[in-house]
This record gives sequence, structure tokens and C-alpha cells, in this order.
Amino acid sequence: MKSIRILFAVALCILSANFTGWGQGAFTSLRGTVYDPSGAVVPGVTIAIQNQATDFSTKQTANATGGFVFTSVPPGRYSIIATGSGFGAQTKFADLLVNQPATVNFSLTLEGASTTVDVTAEAQTLNNTDATIGNSVSNAVISALPMEGRNVPDLLSLQPGVLYLGRSITADQDSRSGAVAGARSDQSNVTLDGLDDNDQQGGYAFTGVLRSTLDSTQEFRVTTTGGNADAGRSSGAQVTLISKAGTNHVHGAAYEYNRTGLGHANDWFNKGAEIQSGLPNKPGKLIRNTFGASFGGPILKDRFFFFANFEGQRTAENIQVTQTVPSANYRNGLLSYCSDAACSSINTVSAAQLATLDAPCVGNGVCPWGAGADPNVLQILQQYPLPNGSVAGDGVNLLSYSFSSPYPASLNTSIFKLDYNFSSRNSLFVRGNLQKDNQAGALQFPGQPASSTYKDNTKGIAVGDTWTIASNAVNDIRYGFVRQGNSNRGTGQGDYVQFRFIS
Repeated sequence: MKSIRILFAVALCILSANFTGWGQGAFTSLRGTVYDPSGAVVPGVTIAIQNQATDFSTKQTANATGGFVFTSVPPGRYSIIATGSGFGAQTKFADLLVNQPATVNFSLTLEGASTTVDVTAEAQTLNNTDATIGNSVSNAVISALPMEGRNVPDLLSLQPGVLYLGRSITADQDSRSGAVAGARSDQSNVTLDGLDDNDQQGGYAFTGVLRSTLDSTQEFRVTTTGGNADAGRSSGAQVTLISKAGTNHVHGAAYEYNRTGLGHANDWFNKGAEIQSGLPNKPGKLIRNTFGASFGGPILKDRFFFFANFEGQRTAENIQVTQTVPSANYRNGLLSYCSDAACSSINTVSAAQLATLDAPCVGNGVCPWGAGADPNVLQILQQYPLPNGSVAGDGVNLLSYSFSSPYPASLNTSIFKLDYNFSSRNSLFVRGNLQKDNQAGALQFPGQPASSTYKDNTKGIAVGDTWTIASNAVNDIRYGFVRQGNSNRGTGQGDYVQFRFIS
């Protein structure tokens, strides 16, 4: 008996917590008022909503003022049916978008009139329920909008008040890229299916630690300002992503997107370096190929559904690299210096003069190969390519060498989701994500292997159960586990001697 009381107390604590604070980011809400032909409110009318894809349904009764509110509704397209004694039934359809409170009102006709099906009655997109500012984007819009590389963050950047510099190494490392309403990108909060999906290491713009593909994203919303009390831990944008689920109909897709280098202009710095080296004007590669497939449907109609998506991306791109190398004189043992502070002219110390300056090294026993430039060092310096610019180094003995380095990558994303409806009031989902990425680092110098290799094998699992206890009480419990795994490995092993200021 005592054990039963303890379990009851624990359950009560869980329910109480959910009465006062709704779970963040995974649901939407619907509200409205029922009127009669004269415009007076009608209490006691039954309002039923049904998901058009899964047949999931729930209902409630309009209160004394004719109002009704559905909280914690899974996003999707719904039919909304109002039936009341003495009135004809009326049906409306609405796309209920994540974190976008919708309002649908009914004006019923007297009994005996024909039943009304309003196929144009979409939920209003203007949010007048709370102070949040931001737009929800449905799957239809996600599928229709063109974008380079099928990259979801590119869509998130379409919100007003967002500064996004695009995808690049420098942009990703700049916290101003992805700034929303003045808050830097590392102040944004990203959730996937109502669970934390923030990259704890990078904090890059709109990027979750678990990658969401276009074909796996049902819809999303970016709240730019005015977040509610449930908005999360950050002062910046609140990015809410909802993953797709299976439906009563079998759906599948196979796709491929390929961007070639045709018409791609050369990098300005690379062009200048090629001219300096006497090479033809040839731009680096910019080839991106994205391919994948998705498949979903019912395991048990109206109750048990599955959805799976695999997407791969192969890129053959180049990145501009600038290294500091010895000048032609320096690599031959000739030391140069400026004649004055303005460096109006350059003087060079000959090998003989350098040996004279270094003559005491013989008596000190510190130059077994003789005074002057060390022949072993010169042998190493002569392995460097000749400079083709002066944007690095001291401009005299050390100059710059710029070239376009291969920067290939292989990205793989696998997503699988199961949804089960215990009843019209209780539903469960399980989702798994797996990534396998390989990104070759830039070359140190042409002809050498990649200087490093970045690997990512991040994986995660999410479980959620939603129980509608009553019209004013919903219990939602979710658990997510993410293992963020990555490594950046160099190519060499052993001991090294470095020359200061030289790459």
C-alpha cells in the first residue's frame, strides 16, 4: 500500500509540472469560438480534430462562452468538425504549424441546412495569441523552395532580422553569421522534436548536433524575438525542427542534386597567385552532389507507422591556402634587410659576408659544417615552393605562397522513426539518427597528402510519449540521448623541428 502511495505521489509531481509548463518546441495549439447565425456564442458544441495523414483524432466541448482550446497538438494538416444540437455540422481544414498558435472560428447554420465543408478555411498565419515573432514553414514550402546543397540552415536564414553569411570555414567560425535580432549565433537554441539539439562545441548558426535533411524535416519555426517562458536556455533565436513521421499511405522518394563547376569563377587570390607563377587562370573545383531516398508508411493502419531517410553528400571542392615560405635569396643563404624604416631599398648580405659575421662559431664549436648558412637548413628551405605573393611574411626574406587546395568531403545521414498511437489520447514515438562524415583537410603544400582528416560519427536516439488526460491537462515526457563524436587527425607521427615564422 505504501508503494502505491509513493508511485501516485511521483505521478502527481510529473503531471503537476506539465500543468504549469508545456514542453518546448514539439507541438502547436488550436483555439476558436463557435457562433450561431445571429453572432451569439454557442456553448456545448462538440469540436473534433483529425489528422489527415494518420487519422489521429481528439475532441472536446465548447465552454460556456463558446470557446475551445486544443493544446499540445502534433503539427500536421487537420480536419476540424463542429457539431451541436440544433445546428448543421461544419467542417474546416487547417495546417497546424509547429509553435504557431492557430485560430479557427465557426459560424454554424441551423439544423436542416446542408452540412458545410469549407475547404478554404485555413488557420490564420498571423499570430495574435502570444508575443513571439517568427515564421513557421511547412513541408510543402520546404519541398518547393530551391536551395544550394539542400541545406536546411539556408531555409532558416530566410526569417527577418537574420544575418547569415552562408557555408564556409570562416563563416562557420564567425559568431556573427547567424546572428538573429542582434544576438550572435551561439546564443540560439536548437530543438529537434522538442529535445535539445545544440552543438555543444561549435555553436554554429542554426546547426544542430544531429543533422536534419530536407526530406526528414516536416516543418520548422524560427522565433526571432519575444520568446515565451518555455523558450529555452538562450537569449537568441529559438529554432524548432519537427521530423517527419509515417502516415496511412505509403510514400517514398529518391532524389539527386548535382552542382558542377561549369561557369564557376576563379578565386581572386588564386588568380593573382597563378599569374605570379606563370600558370593559366584555372579556378578550383566546386562540385557538390547530394543524393538520397526516403520511405514511409503504415505498419498497422491508424496505429503504427514508420519513416526512414538516408542522404549522402559528396563534395569535390577547393579551398584557398596561403603559406609563408622563404624568398629565393633566403633559401640560398642570402640574408636581406631594409635600408631604412620605410624600406625604400633592400640590401643583401652575401654568403661570404654572412660567413664572416658568423666566424666566431668555429672557435665556439657550434658550427660543425662551417661558418655561415647551415647547408642542412638550406637543403630543407629549398624544398619549399618559390613565393608568388607578399601577403604573408616580412616582405623581404619571408613571402607568401598561395594555391588552391583540394578539400573533398563525404557526408552520410541516416534517420529512422517509429510512431505508435495507443489511443486517440496517447501516442509514442522513437527516432534514431546516425551520421558518418569524413572531411579531408587542406594540403600544406601542393603534391602532399591532406594535412588532417576530420571524422564525425555522432549518433542519437529520442523517445517521447504524449498523453491527453483531459481538455485542460496534457502530460508529455521526452528523453533524448546524443553522443557527439568527432576527431581531427593529422597525417604524420614522430618528432619535428620547426623554423619560426615559416609554414
